[in-house]
Amino acid sequence: MPASIVSAETLAAPPSDMLAEVEGETLKLKYTIRQEPISVTLDGPTLFLSALTLILLIHFLEPYHAQLLVSLVPIVLLVHNDYQNFLNLGPGGSSPTFRGYMIITWFRLWCLRDPFTAPKPDPSRVPTSGILSRHNLPYRTGPLPVVAGIAPQRQLDQHGSRHCYRALRRAMTGLANRYPEKFSAGTSCLEKHGLALFARHPLQTNCQGEIFHLHDSDHSMHMCLHPDDIKEVLAKGWGQRHPLSRKSPFVKTPVTPYFVMIYAPRGKKFLHDQELQVICNIIEAAIWNTLAEDVKMES
Repeated sequence: MPASIVSAETLAAPPSDMLAEVEGETLKLKYTIRQEPISVTLDGPTLFLSALTLILLIHFLEPYHAQLLVSLVPIVLLVHNDYQNFLNLGPGGSSPTFRGYMIITWFRLWCLRDPFTAPKPDPSRVPTSGILSRHNLPYRTGPLPVVAGIAPQRQLDQHGSRHCYRALRRAMTGLANRYPEKFSAGTSCLEKHGLALFARHPLQTNCQGEIFHLHDSDHSMHMCLHPDDIKEVLAKGWGQRHPLSRKSPFVKTPVTPYFVMIYAPRGKKFLHDQELQVICNIIEAAIWNTLAEDVKMES
C-alpha cells in the first residue's frame, strides 16, 4: 500500500485535552452567507452628478471615448457585485482577495455544466466498487438547497444544525484518536479552514490524504467518493458534484473528478438522528474510497 507524502504539522491531531478548546473556539465562529443581486440606487444628488458627468464626457471627449467610458460603468458594477458575493461566501480554499477572485473567475470557464450526473467508473481504480448500495440510503426529503460558489462552495439555505455539526466533529477527532496509525484530524488542506479527517497511508491521494472536511459556516462537507457511491448520493439527493470535479485537456483543476459536496444535516429534531446516520454512512464511503477499508463512523 503506497504511503503519501504528508506534513506532520498538517496531519497531527490536537492532544485530547485540547480538543474541547479547539472545538469551542471554532463553534464561536458565525457567518452570514448571502448572495446579493446587483442594484443601483439613484437619489437626487447622484442623478445630478451622473447627468453632469455625462455632459462633461460628451463635451470634452471624442464620441467613441465617451461611449467607451459609459459602457464600462455597468461592467464595473457587475464585477464589483460579483466580487462582493465571492467575499460573502466566507473563508475557503481561495484567497479572499481580488487576485483570488480572478483565479476563481478563470476556473468558471471550465466548470461542470451538470453537477448531478455521476462520473464514469475507472476499471483500473482501487477500490473497484462503492459501498453505499449496501446501506439502502433513504431519499433526502424536501427541495435541494441553493448552492453557490466554487472555492469556497457553500449552501445559501438549509444550513446544518449545531447538534449535528458538533457530533461530526467529535466523530472525526474520536476516529483519529482510536486509530492514530490510520487517521488524523487537522485543518483542511484544501479549504485552509475547518476541521478535516486525513488518512496517513491513502490509496487515493487528495491533498495530503484528506478524506473529507467540514465547513464551519453552513456545516456542509466536501469529500471524494467512488463513482458508484457518487451515483447513489446524487440519485437520493444528498449532495452534488463540485463545479471543478472534471477532467479537462486544457486546464488542470485543483480537485479530482470524484470530489463532491455533501449537504449539511438539517436541524429539525425528527431529522437529527436519521440525517446524521446517513451522513456517517457517506463518510464511511469516503474512507472506503481513500483507503479501501471498511471503517465504522460513530456519531
